[in-house]
Amino acid sequence: MNPLPIPFPRSRAIALACSVLGWSLACAFQPAHAQSPARELRPVTVVKGLTGAWALAFLPDGRMLVTEKAGRIRIADGQGRLSAPLPASPAMPPVADTGQCGLLDLVLDPKFADNRLLYWTFAEPGAGGNSTAVARARLEGEPGQERLADVRVIFSQQPKHDSRLHCGSRIAFDRQGHLWVGLGDRFFAKDAAQVADNHIGKVVRITREGGVPADNPFAGRGGAQAQVWSLGHRNIQGMATHPATGELWASEHGPQGGDEVNVVEGGRNYGWPVVTYGRNYGTGTRIGEEGPKPGFEQPLRHWVPTSIAPSGMAFVTSDRYPGWKGSLVMGTLRGQSLVRLTLDGRRITEEQRLLTDLGRRIRDVRQGPDGWLYLLTDGNDGQVIRVEI
Repeated sequence: MNPLPIPFPRSRAIALACSVLGWSLACAFQPAHAQSPARELRPVTVVKGLTGAWALAFLPDGRMLVTEKAGRIRIADGQGRLSAPLPASPAMPPVADTGQCGLLDLVLDPKFADNRLLYWTFAEPGAGGNSTAVARARLEGEPGQERLADVRVIFSQQPKHDSRLHCGSRIAFDRQGHLWVGLGDRFFAKDAAQVADNHIGKVVRITREGGVPADNPFAGRGGAQAQVWSLGHRNIQGMATHPATGELWASEHGPQGGDEVNVVEGGRNYGWPVVTYGRNYGTGTRIGEEGPKPGFEQPLRHWVPTSIAPSGMAFVTSDRYPGWKGSLVMGTLRGQSLVRLTLDGRRITEEQRLLTDLGRRIRDVRQGPDGWLYLLTDGNDGQVIRVEI
């Protein structure tokens, strides 16, 4: 492979766009883009030929698990060889592969070396439509002969909706070994995101077996779903646990503008659709109000007037990229770039748009065991791309 060097792009001021559109309040929250250091990124294609790829996870030996929306989990090695879809026993649960929904995120258990467990989210068909569910299985077999054993569904979003939109979803583990799962508002049910008696537009927190942790903020509250961790989300597409603090960080799509990055805390309300910087598609009219508003959390960062469609995210913990350690990196779909956010605690001090010439929708970002960042692109010729310098 002979990848072309991709230079860091020069920073762009957004003040002009804000002043032209008159969105002074929203733009007041926008930190300036960082100046680009004199360094080059080299995208190296590792895997080709994926269809509807959605999530990437690394096995301890450096091979990669990849999901495809149609319902497949495959293994890729460092030479780009792809396995057939992993066989499962019992059979893989049926997947509603429709629109934005299908087989989505996948993560390994933090104790995978001991228990060999992995978890994935998928659109579960049923009476009334479909909903986002979580399945668990144990990976068995020698390399090249793996299979999924003891497959079972441990959580199902309620209620189901006849929708092909806003299934979410991402999974992250907290320090207690519980799973956070981001769930979309299903587009047509957005008002339900403000009510705790359902799983629509929520982050939920469950145990490895699908139970309810006793310290969940809504556990024991009458009229509330005990799995609910936080409310007021639209369509979470990226989640990562902060390596130093254990906090849950998440990105989510706004409508026309209003994409967000948040630290998601238990019992908090993140606004959608009452408080948002997004606008209605086409007309550009307001949805709710822009905030701040008492009782609702403000995003750490939001993008207006144009959506970047943030996707999978990861914290940089390796020394591969000088000056990047502690940064948050995110893929973007509409933006077709890698975004790096420089952090000072919870404060975002700089933003860089990188690999803007790649010309691909970046669906997921993971740091590999070798310390390099790996990007997963979607579409009919999805790729795994290693980002080198």
